[in-house]
Amino acid sequence: MERSKLVAIITGAISIILAIAYLILVQLLDYRDMKPAPISQFDQAPAIISVFWQVDKTTEA
Repeated sequence: MERSKLVAIITGAISIILAIAYLILVQLLDYRDMKPAPISQFDQAPAIISVFWQVDKTTEA
């Protein structure tokens, strides 16, 4: 078997193994019971942003 074919087979096998491991990891993370944090744990005050645009018009008489 040529060296390039062997390298292609090995990298393909590594790719398939990584893909299967990724899918298993995603499934495990998806099965966790994720609950949102209570509102009382947020200590930051809401931010208020105000934008004001003023256009100066100059008139030439």
